[in-house]
Amino acid sequence: MKLVKGMPGVEITAGLAHRLTSQNPEDYGLAAGTPMYTSLDQVEAGVADVWVDFTVPSSVYQNVKFALEHGFTPIVGTTGLTDQQEAELKDLAQTQGLGGLIAPNFGMSAVLLMKFAKEAAKYFPDVEIIEMHHADKKDAPSGTALATAKMIAEVSDRKAPNSVETLPGARGGDYEGIKIHSVRLPGYVAHEQVLFGGPGEALTIRQDSFDRSSFMSGVKVALEKASDLDQLYVGLENIL
Repeated sequence: MKLVKGMPGVEITAGLAHRLTSQNPEDYGLAAGTPMYTSLDQVEAGVADVWVDFTVPSSVYQNVKFALEHGFTPIVGTTGLTDQQEAELKDLAQTQGLGGLIAPNFGMSAVLLMKFAKEAAKYFPDVEIIEMHHADKKDAPSGTALATAKMIAEVSDRKAPNSVETLPGARGGDYEGIKIHSVRLPGYVAHEQVLFGGPGEALTIRQDSFDRSSFMSGVKVALEKASDLDQLYVGLENIL
């Protein structure tokens, strides 16, 4: 909210939430008369140019599909989309002649972590990922951790060693041989470590988001470039 209010030429023209404690937009810091919707079928065509989605994994696909079908440029920070859903949304955006962005993480430190990890994986094929988030995060692994694994897999043919799990799940999830471990605890916000091991040495790349304000610089970039996006991109690094 504060970010948009501080950007010249940008304003919030409508809000959508499936559960509202109030129908008065002023209770949310919005201008009087701003439409407040509680379902997709209430959203009016042309009410906005850009659709910013920070919702939940269970609704993000339908939200973004609706946005593209009705001419909105989506800027999406909600995780939980599958590879197939992302591919379908990309195809739909192309059909509609729209651009947009799906970003697993809008934090610059997270974007750089993924970039650095992909580079390191060329030299250290043995790698595991640990991601730590607040206790209320709905999906696991995080979209950032999964995106990191996908980027590493592009340059590495790592195969996870066979391990005997005396407690099922102890070795974490597996993405093309890359183990991903998820931690959910109160007190955390969003954190990730990528651990590389080699003969006689190790490399750890870590990023920490201590406050949600850390994501705003990336959101600002996406909003500034929204009108110039010629396709639906996945990953903030692709529009920097």
